Amino acid sequence: MLNQDFLLPDELLHFWHVHRVEALILAGLLLLAVRLALQWRSKLVIAAKIAGDIKTEESAPTPALTSRHAEEVKHALPSYVPARPKPGPKRVTGLRKAKPQNVEERTPLVRPIIFYYSLGGSTRSYATKLAALLSSSAETAQTVPVEVLDLTEIDYDDYFIATPKQTESGRSISYFYLLLIPSYDIDTELSNFLTHLEETHHDFRIDTAPLSGLAGYSIFGLGDQQEWPTEQDGFCSQAIEVDKWMAKLTGRKRAFPLGLADTRGSPEVKLQEWAIGVSSVGNDLAIGTGLGEGVTGSGDAVESGDEDDDAVLDGAESKDDREGDVEDIGGRSPIPVDFTTTSRTKQTNPSAPKAMVPVSSPTYTSLTKQGYSIVGTHSGVKICRWTKSALRGRGSCYKYSFYGIASHRCMEATPSLSCSNKCVFCWRHGTNPVGTTWRWQVDEPELIFDGIKENHYKKIKMMKGVPGVRAERFSEAMQIRHCALSLVGEPIFYPHINKLLAMLHAEHISSFLVCNAQHPDELAALGPVTQLYVSIDASNKESLRKIDRPLHRDFWERFQRCLDILHTKRNTHRTVFRLTLVKGFNVDEEAEGYAALVDRARPSFVEVKGVTYCGTSTAAGAGLTMQNVPFYEEVCAFVLALEAALKRRGLDYGIGAEHAHSCCILLADRERYFLPTGRNGERRWHTLIDYTKFFQLLENGEAFGPEDYIGDATPEWASWGKGGFDPRDERVDRKGKPKEVLEELPSAVMIREAEVTG
Repeated sequence: MLNQDFLLPDELLHFWHVHRVEALILAGLLLLAVRLALQWRSKLVIAAKIAGDIKTEESAPTPALTSRHAEEVKHALPSYVPARPKPGPKRVTGLRKAKPQNVEERTPLVRPIIFYYSLGGSTRSYATKLAALLSSSAETAQTVPVEVLDLTEIDYDDYFIATPKQTESGRSISYFYLLLIPSYDIDTELSNFLTHLEETHHDFRIDTAPLSGLAGYSIFGLGDQQEWPTEQDGFCSQAIEVDKWMAKLTGRKRAFPLGLADTRGSPEVKLQEWAIGVSSVGNDLAIGTGLGEGVTGSGDAVESGDEDDDAVLDGAESKDDREGDVEDIGGRSPIPVDFTTTSRTKQTNPSAPKAMVPVSSPTYTSLTKQGYSIVGTHSGVKICRWTKSALRGRGSCYKYSFYGIASHRCMEATPSLSCSNKCVFCWRHGTNPVGTTWRWQVDEPELIFDGIKENHYKKIKMMKGVPGVRAERFSEAMQIRHCALSLVGEPIFYPHINKLLAMLHAEHISSFLVCNAQHPDELAALGPVTQLYVSIDASNKESLRKIDRPLHRDFWERFQRCLDILHTKRNTHRTVFRLTLVKGFNVDEEAEGYAALVDRARPSFVEVKGVTYCGTSTAAGAGLTMQNVPFYEEVCAFVLALEAALKRRGLDYGIGAEHAHSCCILLADRERYFLPTGRNGERRWHTLIDYTKFFQLLENGEAFGPEDYIGDATPEWASWGKGGFDPRDERVDRKGKPKEVLEELPSAVMIREAEVTG
């Protein structure tokens, strides 16, 4: 009964269940109103109290503060304790006050740089005229004098991977690139420049716009409208291509529109009109007005259909990259890419391979003027000056003194005119094609073999009327016995090099093959060769980059791989290091570095030769002059230093022969080539080759090594201290008059001094 008294009526319970939400909301609002009212009332009370205190203080006199009162106040005040800094990065508030600068200090100096490429020299003259036009039309002191650079004589990494950094009089310099680009329908070094720009754009290790620090750029193209009437047909195609990649690399900093001129029309007039516009933009940049209001350049990087496609593709790839990691995309692994030779451009229908050196090309004309006979589309042959000299009895090549090669019976040829280096000392005048991969037509080895022999014999026959030619040597010269595959380019680059070597050997023609240590895979696959050379032009990465100017970005890694491969071939091939000494580049204090390379590869021989200066503008542009040619005394001193460095490493190499006339000295492995001779067992150097034995071993089909075809002892007249000139011949000067021989050679002097000192 008691519990039933406390039960709520059914109507009240039903009312609560139906309206409890409204009741709860009403109660909450009521409580909130009460709280706000109380808070408002407390604020009014405090404000009234403060107003009363202020009125009282104004009416009451201020009491004097005694020292006792001050002490009491001091103790009454709370002591100041600095707040502990909160963890995390400090937030900086407010605006930084800029250091006041005048307009000149804020505006960088502008330096125009004119880059050009030229096969025949016409573009070079246009570049010089453009520099004169820009210099004469300069209206402001904010412009630094114009600089003119040949694309074949610079390292692309210095100018086209990052913006050059330079200051003058405490002010930074902003560069304005102007490129004069002719267009060719053949493979030239310009093709390599385009490849470099494309690879730089697609290289994930490099920023998207690495040249955005430029003040701007502009391109002027030169083409032949008779051959290519429109841009669609290829008019100024390479200039348009350069413009496209420069727009991408600079972040759309095209300062002035692309200029195009027909070389058969009036290119000077077009160039002058373009120069006026460029000069105006240059002056705007110099005074700090920039490239214009609201735009980065005078046009977007994407202007043609091809660029539109590229931009869409790049955007699609970027979106694809943001979708997630490899693990989040169904376990797909990334495809390995060689960024030296591979780009991410759209796939197009591959066109048929072109000839490396077409008959109608300027390259063909230039090479034939230099005495080359072009065989097929990519091979060449040329008669060596030592062949001419030997025919007249005026001395033979150092290969005769070192290895017994008769110079008048030697053919100098190459199956590949293309090279992967642009060496500063190359005497081919920079006209041969360059490339990192084979992308041309491939001629059959039979065509090359027959062609080089035919053209060599033609050149020999032309010598029969030259005064002084010895009849017996002329007759011998009509039967080739040696082939030096070292004329120009990279012979090992030819895809069928082993077949070509086999054809030479089948006719008992020995093979001396030279490579530049940039194609390790081809070197590893190389078959039998009489003697294998590897050019070692520097002892470290930086020197190699400056001297050889290689095209491969991984040139040092390729170089080292070639040394390791050479080490594996030391028991199957007769291997030679060829060191070309260039004073000021790779001579000073580099003997230890070279010794380390010899220790790594263990070649049979090390040839050390002073550079031969060719006297061309190409060499001068690369920084090479007669001052870089070492004297023979300096070559001798370097060889002695290298020999000592090798001994310190426990390597027993000695001086096996010399050829002072070629400024060349041979170091040989003493263990393998310093052998007992004659009945008394006296040890002598045996650097000559038994060519008959080599062909016998080759035809037997059994494995053999370099020691199996060592020839007779090195001639006494070729040994260290004797000079190496064949006593059967006569030395003459440039005018054909007998040349006086030094009473004592530098090598003989060094031998005598060594005997005295020790």
